[in-house]
Amino acid sequence: MKHLIKSLKGMDDFALSCAKKFSKITKKNSATIVGLYGDLGSGKTTFVKSLAKAYGITEHITSPTFVIMKFYPPLIHIDAYRLKSGEELITLGWEKIVSDPKNFICIEWPENVADIMPKDHIVMKFAFVDENTREVIELD
Repeated sequence: MKHLIKSLKGMDDFALSCAKKFSKITKKNSATIVGLYGDLGSGKTTFVKSLAKAYGITEHITSPTFVIMKFYPPLIHIDAYRLKSGEELITLGWEKIVSDPKNFICIEWPENVADIMPKDHIVMKFAFVDENTREVIELD
């Protein structure tokens, strides 16, 4: 499904609808994982900020580009931009966080760690349209 997001309020509304949809996903033995695909500036981190707000997280959300992973329980935000393979995430405790069904993991640049991404992860593709508009495609 394709969505055109034209403002920060629009992103907040979209993230709230996603949070409601994601909360209906129940897994017994693993976290819910969302792969956020798209170029720099396409809205991935903004989406995570809006999603955190939808989950009631009041902490200031920043991009984890340099630290790779940030924890805002139950939300875990990973930026794999600088990673070369999933092995690098494994050394950061990937297997532990992915095995907890209470965790909700958003990964920017999941294509860089494709070797460890579960086949059933949620795919969201972000694209820059213009200064105020982003396109988000959700794949089932």
